[in-house]
Amino acid sequence: PKGRLMEHSLDWPKARGFEVRQLVCQRGHQAQISGLCVVDMRLLSAREIAQGLIDGSIHAGVTGEDLLQELAPTGPEDFHVLERLGFGGADVIVAVPQAWIDVDTMSDLEAAGAAFRKAHHRRLRVATKYMRLTRRFFAAKSAGEYRLCESAGATEAAPATGAADVIVDITSTGATLKANGLKIVSDGIILKSEAVLAVSANSSWSQAALKSLSLLG
Repeated sequence: PKGRLMEHSLDWPKARGFEVRQLVCQRGHQAQISGLCVVDMRLLSAREIAQGLIDGSIHAGVTGEDLLQELAPTGPEDFHVLERLGFGGADVIVAVPQAWIDVDTMSDLEAAGAAFRKAHHRRLRVATKYMRLTRRFFAAKSAGEYRLCESAGATEAAPATGAADVIVDITSTGATLKANGLKIVSDGIILKSEAVLAVSANSSWSQAALKSLSLLG
């Protein structure tokens, strides 16, 4: 992937004896990896890689597990994680205002949502960029007293600005959440994400592609 994961992503094949060299081209999105069979290597955004793995246009790629889980319509059935790479770590979490002293668990949040709807005649608004992950997690926790609001900007600022009441967002240290007066619900860690090497369950796998993949392992 391009961006913040790129340096560590290039170190990973290098440690296995495969040098990666970025090619000079008009858009700078191609690369070459030595020592493998015929491989078409591209430098794309982590989101583009995740989407390509899910729709089958990419055989294998390094991306964030949070993106794979969010973009896959049927979840893990669309991809297989071969290796967790130990970098790019962040948690997808549920966070509420620190002032909500009676809300520490998802059950508390559901109870608060019911009381909120009775008092204000509307459901709690949950701001997030992770719509699928949020729906799946809230359903698993039997939480239904909410309404999703898709976040287009800084999600952690949504409660302070009045755009939402609760957020689902990604965090590495929790410092930004704290700065915005938020706390993580104790059982509200949806996913402990990191960079992964994943393969598509929807690609057409030739013998040459399988051989290249086996050399990486």
